Amino acid sequence: MFWGVFDGHSGWTTSATLRESLISYVARELNDTYKAAKSTAPDPKAIDLAIKTGFNRLDHEIVYRSVEKVFKASSKAVAAELLQPALSGSCALLSFYDSKSKLLRVACTGDSRAVLGRRSVSGKWMATALSEDQTGSNPREVARMRKEHPGEDNVIRHGRVLGGLEPSRAFGDAVYKWSREVAGKLRQSFFGRNPSPLLKTPPYVTAEPIITTTKVEPDKGDFLVLATDGLWEMLTNEEVVGLVGHAWSKIFGSHGKPLPVEHTRDDGPGGQKTPIRLQQWGIDPEAKDRFTVKDKNVATHLVRNALGGTNDEQVCALLTLPAPFSRRYRDDLTVQVIFFGNGEQTGEVTLNLEATAEQDAPKAKL
Repeated sequence: MFWGVFDGHSGWTTSATLRESLISYVARELNDTYKAAKSTAPDPKAIDLAIKTGFNRLDHEIVYRSVEKVFKASSKAVAAELLQPALSGSCALLSFYDSKSKLLRVACTGDSRAVLGRRSVSGKWMATALSEDQTGSNPREVARMRKEHPGEDNVIRHGRVLGGLEPSRAFGDAVYKWSREVAGKLRQSFFGRNPSPLLKTPPYVTAEPIITTTKVEPDKGDFLVLATDGLWEMLTNEEVVGLVGHAWSKIFGSHGKPLPVEHTRDDGPGGQKTPIRLQQWGIDPEAKDRFTVKDKNVATHLVRNALGGTNDEQVCALLTLPAPFSRRYRDDLTVQVIFFGNGEQTGEVTLNLEATAEQDAPKAKL
């Protein structure tokens, strides 16, 4: 089973391409890997390699194969359509769950985040990060890029790749991947902008994901939250897990009581941002009446509490701000919550029908 979120930037076309194609690219590689293993389970490293190959092949199609097609194009209009997914960019967070082995793999390219919620022996929930925010502020990513581009002091500048792009891994974003020669030919023949004067040894950005593997324990109530960075700019890992546990168990009231979650010193993999919007909005993170439970859809419940929770006026204000002005106050928000059942049957996906709108029904509203 696959679940994923795709967070686009500088346009929507790259994320749309990932939505349509990434799972099929990865599934094709996994199919070949499982077939080669025959009766035995594939080596874990082979599975990880298959996922990485699927990511890299799709990005190669987006960034480099598009250029080959463009030079055969008959018009600038055709060229523009072919190049759009390469010129914009997108992060990708894809999870692959084997319901038989109970192994959950999370492949992350960019700064979306996956967090596992699990009930501890105390009855409270524990939050474990299953991915790492890959940005120019992550020391491990900075070290990797400086090693790959020795002598280039500006490879990370002000926490961004060449001073411009925040994610250090992404699909598309071809201006950080094309050579000066290719970019110049495209600009001369069709359109485009001059490469950054800091561009010396591209590519600087890769779509290859970092993969983690976790054994899911359904009997402990395990659930998975996948979300774009817009959610994590507003809520901590523990707050997100506590809010899901709060909504699920409903053992606490909606006002004045702490979330049923254990606070840990270590969030797991490094690189996670702290929620920056609370300071911007002037909200006390220790306020006891921040959160509420109003929604049957848990993802909607998380979005509501990220935007203001009990403060309905703030929620409405943040939702009604028009683009691009809204970007100053909030990022795009995409959230998925997956609960791992503890039934005897495996491989079954069950919708929360009460919280799922029919095709012609109105969408969930905040």
